[in-house]
Amino acid sequence: MRSMNACWPWNLIERIAHPGSTSVGVESGAANKSWGGLTRLFAGLLLAGLVLNAQDPIKERIKEPIKDPAYDLLTSAYSALRQKDYDRAVAGFAEAVRLSPHRADIRKDLAYTYLKIGETDLAREQFGEAMRLNPADNHVALEYAFLCYEAQDRTSHGEAIGFKATARRIFDRIRKSDDSASRATAEQAFQNVDAPLAEGIQRWQQALAMGPESFSAHYELAELCEQRDQLELAAENYRRAWQMLPARKSVLLDLGRVLLRLNRMDEADAVLLAASRGGEPRAAELARAMLPDRYPFVYEFRRALEIDPHNIELHRELAYLLLRMSDRNEAKPEEAENEFKTIVDSEPNDLLSAAQLGFLYLGRKDLAKATPVLKRVLEGDDAELANRVRAALHLPLQLRRTDTPEEAAAEARIMAEKSLQAGYLKDALKYLKLAYDADPVDFSLILKMASVYNMMHDDATAIRWFALAKRSGDEAMVAQAEKSINALRPAVESFRSTVWTFPVFSSRWHDLFSYGQVKTDMKLNWTSWFRPYVSLRFVGDTRETLPNAGGIAPQYLSESAFILGAGVASKMWHGLVLWGEAGSSMGYLTGHVVPDYRGGASWSRSRGRNLFSKEAGWFWESNDDLVYVSRFDRDTLGYTQNRAGYTPALGPLQTQFFWNVNLTGDLKRQYWANFAETGPGVKFHWNGTPDALTFSASALRGVYLINSGNPRGPNFNDVRVGAWYALTR
Repeated sequence: MRSMNACWPWNLIERIAHPGSTSVGVESGAANKSWGGLTRLFAGLLLAGLVLNAQDPIKERIKEPIKDPAYDLLTSAYSALRQKDYDRAVAGFAEAVRLSPHRADIRKDLAYTYLKIGETDLAREQFGEAMRLNPADNHVALEYAFLCYEAQDRTSHGEAIGFKATARRIFDRIRKSDDSASRATAEQAFQNVDAPLAEGIQRWQQALAMGPESFSAHYELAELCEQRDQLELAAENYRRAWQMLPARKSVLLDLGRVLLRLNRMDEADAVLLAASRGGEPRAAELARAMLPDRYPFVYEFRRALEIDPHNIELHRELAYLLLRMSDRNEAKPEEAENEFKTIVDSEPNDLLSAAQLGFLYLGRKDLAKATPVLKRVLEGDDAELANRVRAALHLPLQLRRTDTPEEAAAEARIMAEKSLQAGYLKDALKYLKLAYDADPVDFSLILKMASVYNMMHDDATAIRWFALAKRSGDEAMVAQAEKSINALRPAVESFRSTVWTFPVFSSRWHDLFSYGQVKTDMKLNWTSWFRPYVSLRFVGDTRETLPNAGGIAPQYLSESAFILGAGVASKMWHGLVLWGEAGSSMGYLTGHVVPDYRGGASWSRSRGRNLFSKEAGWFWESNDDLVYVSRFDRDTLGYTQNRAGYTPALGPLQTQFFWNVNLTGDLKRQYWANFAETGPGVKFHWNGTPDALTFSASALRGVYLINSGNPRGPNFNDVRVGAWYALTR
């Protein structure tokens, strides 16, 4: 007989089909049987639909078991272990550890496998990880402790002390635990480790109390105390041992290790910093590994020097750190000076520190102190350093003695390069002339001499040497000389003319504007700081009128005029030029002639890869102007146009992609002159066309900063496309 649980769906469906019936199978007769068959057919179809279209809540609750990712590897490893194929077993367990790193049992099995092949150090590491993952497994902890104790005989001195102390702590913990199976073993092991340590500590303390102090007594006592976790006593004796023998920097390493365990971090860092500079190389390397992963601060150097005041390496490093900080006004020069003085007093043969101290004295014009220190350098055996001192004292440099003219010429070249690198242009020129006299047809020397004359602002002489360099058969050298002559000629000629034009289309105004200038300036023999000039400017647009300018006076966008003027401009100084002019503005539409007075300051600066750079890279540039214009209701306007972007290497088409950030303002606070705008842009130049011809396009979104009286909206969009061309003769 089927149970109710086995047939409940059918009972439920039949009760739905025969609501008057009370049980299944109580009807009789063929008709009833036929009806019952149809009912069961209908019920079966209904049940199938329910199964296909509805979720089974019981099935939802049945979760498929998650397979252990290391299962297959462990199966293979255990199989290899049974076959005594230990290499394959180790590989399997190691990969299982990688897949399931938090399972202590796998690490435990891997450790025992390592023991079978004699890899006790690897076994110790895995037992240690297993103990960390499962601290309650005292059996694993004991295995780890015994391996630590055994490892002390084949490790470095500091690691041996650490291993023995670790083993003792583990034995001590387990002997006090509730694990009766492990307590006895741990108790015996603890006594075997602790008793000799206690006896040794007592013996060395008695020796120090009864006899004179010695390095060995303090050091042996400190080691025993560290192994027995008597850390305060260990630190005290390590410190005393080092004070008795400061040359043993490894003792500072031991002291730093104990201080770290005592959590006296600042003191530990100072001790380890002292150990990491100078002294024993191995101790210094280990000390650096224990220091924080950053460069020490000044106060940390000073703490280290309080511990080790005679550490010359510490003094030297602190001195140069303070010197760099004084260059950035972050420290006083006297602080670096004091450190260098300590070095020079302690190490008379440290000529580099002596030279640096002498330069610091010279910097504050204390010749009485500088002279004896620098004299020591001049009399030393470092010829290159002595020449640096001679250059600082404006004394002639000395060539190294040579046997042949060729060697003398080669030495002169070397001295010229060194003088250039140090910024001593006069000395560099002197040595270049010596090398040129030995080889008058070396055009590389001629070109370099021309460049030095240029750097010394003797442009007329530089042009003559560049002209001589053009006689070289080297195309690159000829091109460089020609380019330099073209760049220098305007600066030395009595008259210089410049022409530039900048047509630009603006979608905001639906107009093409054109700006241009022809200017001729004159060189004055009695000054090079400014040059007078005459100028003809042009400002116009194609539409000639701006009926939809929204209340803006047309001259603010296009003056539709030729402006004839005379003025004076300063020479460029760190990108800054000051200028002023007076003249007349002649409107070509109205025929009116009105006075025009202008003046201001212009500053420009760029960094990175420019448009003509041979290499790709980032760039930034800024052009800023402050301009007074009498025609603009005697207003003063300020502009700052900034671009930052990337210059790719595109071959024939030299291109820059950038982002614009522009700001304009004026003193009279007129809405049309106060706005900010930003947006992307591109600038390009076709190779083969004049270098001065470039094209640019920008899409800008702007906002008026003052909207009082603004008939237009507070925001605007503008697409600007322009071309720039300039020529100087």
